[in-house]
Amino acid sequence: MGINGNTNNTLNSTKKNLSRNKRIPKILENQILKALSHYPELKRTNIRFVFTRKLKSSIMAARPVVHTLLGPRGKRAYEILIKPVFKLTHTIQPIHRISDEVLIGWIGHELGHIMDYEQRSTFSVAKFGLLYLISKPYIRKAERVADTFAVNRGMGSYILATKDYILSNSELPQKYKDKIAKLYLSPDDIVELVAKMEKKKSNAIREELIKEETDIVEEIKS
Repeated sequence: MGINGNTNNTLNSTKKNLSRNKRIPKILENQILKALSHYPELKRTNIRFVFTRKLKSSIMAARPVVHTLLGPRGKRAYEILIKPVFKLTHTIQPIHRISDEVLIGWIGHELGHIMDYEQRSTFSVAKFGLLYLISKPYIRKAERVADTFAVNRGMGSYILATKDYILSNSELPQKYKDKIAKLYLSPDDIVELVAKMEKKKSNAIREELIKEETDIVEEIKS
């Protein structure tokens, strides 16, 4: 088997692993798989990506499948609802026409919500749903938690691309942009979070190198 054959087998294997227990629309498959690759913790989690026109004030929304909350946590299922088109000032934008980077960031944010749900008890998920409906401060906290999960998994550039697309797009309704600016992490917040994460990573690497050097010195002494 040649190099191309080996490469194709590797890609197919990776794709199969990422799509396990997932229902993914073909038109967004590449972007969804790329976002999922940043969340190895969700490898076995049952997630359905569903196009729907029922979303009113959001482009995407992550929700638990309610009846699965009654069973074991490992058997839970989730849906990421996706609006297939959204209205701009003068036209309608099909979701799949948005740039890959922006779409990956949007999906990565919703996967951040699922990470949050996965760590909650059934009661806590139910409480989350109620407070999300009635409390703006709680919405703000929940959305920032989802952004933070995504950034901490190396998706900072994608989340920034999504925010930039929304906040700088003159064709998007101002009401929607105001909501995003008020409730979600700002671009500056994301940059700061990425910097902190990189600093922690650098410190961890430095500590690991120091330990290795110390071990070598001790070995030479003995």
